[in-house]
Amino acid sequence: MSTFKALVVESSEPYTVRIRPVSPDELSPGDVRVQVAYSSLNYKDGLAITGAGKVIRSFPLAPGIDFAGTVLESASPEYQPGDKVLLTGWGVGERHWGGLSQQARVKSEWLVPLPKGLSLQQTMSIGTAGFTAMLCVMALEDHHLDRARETLVTGAAGGVGSVAVAILAQLGYKVVAATGRSQESAYLKSLGASEILDRAVLAGPAKPLETERFGGAVDTVGGAVLAGVLPRVAYNGSVAACGNAGGIKLETTVFPFILRGVNLLGVESVMCPKPRRVRAWERLAQDLPLEHLNHMTQIVPLESVPALAQKILEGQVRGRVVVDLNA
Repeated sequence: MSTFKALVVESSEPYTVRIRPVSPDELSPGDVRVQVAYSSLNYKDGLAITGAGKVIRSFPLAPGIDFAGTVLESASPEYQPGDKVLLTGWGVGERHWGGLSQQARVKSEWLVPLPKGLSLQQTMSIGTAGFTAMLCVMALEDHHLDRARETLVTGAAGGVGSVAVAILAQLGYKVVAATGRSQESAYLKSLGASEILDRAVLAGPAKPLETERFGGAVDTVGGAVLAGVLPRVAYNGSVAACGNAGGIKLETTVFPFILRGVNLLGVESVMCPKPRRVRAWERLAQDLPLEHLNHMTQIVPLESVPALAQKILEGQVRGRVVVDLNA
């Protein structure tokens, strides 16, 4: 096709977003051009689309930090036209044309072949959020996550949290899901959570050390919630932290780290070597109960994205949002 459809942030002053026809010449440089089938909508995309955060650094640009689709053209020996691929991270949707577009052009080293056992739609039901959740689980496993104790997931009703709950439960861990949305209790239990914990318990004032409870935790919130998690982690336990929606400041003491040997593991989905990236996707195909994907996913057309972006920032969206670029 000579033109295709994309959601484009045209400028920053005034902040202008519209869905319009686009030509291949407008795409960012790269050695592989992809026909995008699906993208997913994440918190960072919400910031980019609404202008609430300074995410986009180059204008005009299509947001969308991940996508899955079919190779149209390739100057790389690694990929051929017709190959099914996916992408998460690498500044796509920030400085580089992103996934909320029917086509994208990227560097071949940013792509991952479609994992065996997953469809293009399923990869975006997992998306950057699910990929990050698996990296968190792998980080906890690397530090010998204790099966004898409960594992905590904060922000459990969100995109990363939902997938983390499902993976950990599938692997046989007893999962406590912390959320500020009590109405999502039945949903979280359907994913495998054994207990629902009110997020306010964690966000309230905590002693330097609380009673040891959790063998490990996936924290997707940051801020006061992370500060409340650390004093409750058992000796030699670990916290895989991957989010900062609750704030970037961490007001805590050194007691959890010195007196209990707690490990604080930062998990960033972009700065991830390709072998580990490929392994994480293989693990997702193997360890994530795929029957949960439909339950945790809503599929929407591109035209619905601007309104949903605001709801994501307000914490009003459950699970995963997948954008069908052909709808």
